[in-house]
Amino acid sequence: MSVPASSAAPTSASSRRNLLRASGLAGLVVAGSAVATGPAQAAPDRTGNVLRLDTVTALRALNTKPLTDGTQVIVAGYRTPGDGGTMALHWDKKSTAPHNGGTVIAPATTTKPGRWHQLHTGTLDFRTFGHLDAGTPADNALDAMVNDPAVHRIEAHTDLLFTERHLFDRSNIELDFGGHHIRTENIEKNTHDNPFGAVLSFRGTVTDTTVRHPLSGKVIELTDNFPVPDAKAFAVGQWWAAQVDPVAGGGGDERELQKLVEITEIIDAGHIRIGYLNGWELAEGRTLTWTRVEPVRNTHIRNMLFEGAGPDEYTGSHPVSFEYAVGCDVSGIHATGTFWPVVMRRWCTRFRTEDCSLKNPPTVEYGGAGYLTQQIYCLYGRVADCTTSNVRHLNDLTASAYCTVVNCHGDGDDAGGNPFTTHGQYEHDLLFDGNSGLMDIANSGSQWGISAKRITVRRHVCSWFTANTKITDLTLEDITVIARPTFDQAGTLTVNADGAQVRGCTAKTFAVAQRSARSGRPTTISDCTFEPPAGAVLVQTPVTAPVHFVRCTFKGVDGAVLRGAGPVHFTDCTLTGAENAAPLSVGSADLRIDGGTYDNTGIELSGVRDQRITVTGGARFTGSNKAEALLGRAAGPGGTTWDITGLSSRATGAGTAHIRIADGTNHYAATGSRFTGGTLHLAPDALASVLHTACVEDGTRHSAMPPAGDTVRTDGNLVL
Repeated sequence: MSVPASSAAPTSASSRRNLLRASGLAGLVVAGSAVATGPAQAAPDRTGNVLRLDTVTALRALNTKPLTDGTQVIVAGYRTPGDGGTMALHWDKKSTAPHNGGTVIAPATTTKPGRWHQLHTGTLDFRTFGHLDAGTPADNALDAMVNDPAVHRIEAHTDLLFTERHLFDRSNIELDFGGHHIRTENIEKNTHDNPFGAVLSFRGTVTDTTVRHPLSGKVIELTDNFPVPDAKAFAVGQWWAAQVDPVAGGGGDERELQKLVEITEIIDAGHIRIGYLNGWELAEGRTLTWTRVEPVRNTHIRNMLFEGAGPDEYTGSHPVSFEYAVGCDVSGIHATGTFWPVVMRRWCTRFRTEDCSLKNPPTVEYGGAGYLTQQIYCLYGRVADCTTSNVRHLNDLTASAYCTVVNCHGDGDDAGGNPFTTHGQYEHDLLFDGNSGLMDIANSGSQWGISAKRITVRRHVCSWFTANTKITDLTLEDITVIARPTFDQAGTLTVNADGAQVRGCTAKTFAVAQRSARSGRPTTISDCTFEPPAGAVLVQTPVTAPVHFVRCTFKGVDGAVLRGAGPVHFTDCTLTGAENAAPLSVGSADLRIDGGTYDNTGIELSGVRDQRITVTGGARFTGSNKAEALLGRAAGPGGTTWDITGLSSRATGAGTAHIRIADGTNHYAATGSRFTGGTLHLAPDALASVLHTACVEDGTRHSAMPPAGDTVRTDGNLVL
């Protein structure tokens, strides 16, 4: 901003104060320097003068021959005064630094030494590089600022255009795009299958230092103490990528350990401590490889509206990736149409992804594409307050541990994408809390192991939830699965019977599967409500682990099937049958019914194996069913033991049997029970022993009953 030669012009001192106050640059100018009096000088005549110029063009045209080293200038704007490109610079007469149009500005007509260097406090602005809109690519300015170690914060105050994919190894820097649009049309092509070809990609340095050795002893679960050949190869504070060899006989990528960890202690000559409690036991002899890494640290990217470019892996664009990074956060990125994940992470430890979103990626069918965020081999992460519409995944945790996903919500998932997933590559200790959207766990295929451990999901709402692979110690609390006609009309919730704890959940269809048997805790489903469709399989064939239902409600039951051989226990449950419903078909080797109410339904043992049924605790059976038997068995080859105590059974209709035993070999005992109406059908040819005593029979007819004998006692009952 030139000052005209006029008596009306402000004094030099007040002009300087006003300019510095307006531009925010007062702290950047050396105290005590004086602005030249009178008209602006083409070349100052004494050192220490602070020049005032309108634009960078005027600065580059300035005659620098008379300038003394360190001369300072304030430019009022980049192209016009007040356009946001205001900056302070100083003259370095010996500098030969390359001109970049922002932090280094060369005179326009010279190739000699001498450059203007921007004065700043570590915070820079794209406008001081002349980027006042998205009209021209800002890639060179980005490179200049990120690669300047004196810069710790970069701000954008306008929309921007990027046409290159940038790879940095810079730490301790924050990029804040101020909520402005970031465009990427005509961006350079990506390479094949490269989700790390982001506009902003930060990657730590992987060194040539490696330690590879077989484990000298078993590494127990939840230990941070690892054996190594020589602890002198490690130092406290170093970061190493730790990786175990694939599981013998398993998938090609089936590994229990792949994490970026810090060395926290040298315990002795043969042991180190790391900043991670191992989630899986590793057997003696397994091969462990350590690779030293210099990670990117404390680099944060925030606040942009990102518009993706092309529709495929080469022309598509996405904003952020981190690899080998520690303490790097992302927030406030709202993207549309990105191909690869908006925020892609691998080998990352301690991070946050918050307040981000994705709408309408070009595909949800291509593997790895159409995600908001994916984390591979990651530790101690938090994903919070994020949303998606019409995507493949909102969040994918692969081979990751000790992470949380909180208050995230995905809609538009009818096309086959499920917002919440884990890969099944031995994830462990993950928490999902207060989210909504389709969810599956450890379901990407045997190549990765389909294994996970200690996954907790709370207060989740969706229309489909499946966790039926090798998931150990799953905990579900307050999950609501509501059937939706446009996706899963069955409203399915499925779990693996390997220490699953399901509490306070609601679904239409519920099923228990079993793919693993690693847990020491029981599989228990408590205080849940289900409304299974006719013929639904409640306990699947492979289930051998005990399954316990406690205070659960099953509505509209019609021919539900419990096929698995493992013990099944119902405690104080309420089962209500549909009209003319078939009874439950039970293949369990040991069925126990302790209390509860069973109305217009019943139990039919399949007889496919030897079985025991225990009914106790004041269980109440009422009504009738399609088989006209509240308790019965099919004509299978297995023998059955019946142990009934304290049953209250009230049959509707004279032809409904409280108990019907007509097939197979059976041992029957009923004591202290009450039968009202209906019949008792105990076919003599089907019974090897009978004890029916101390019961009350109120209007109950014996349609079949063996005569008393050495193995039959039917006396001592009260008949009304």
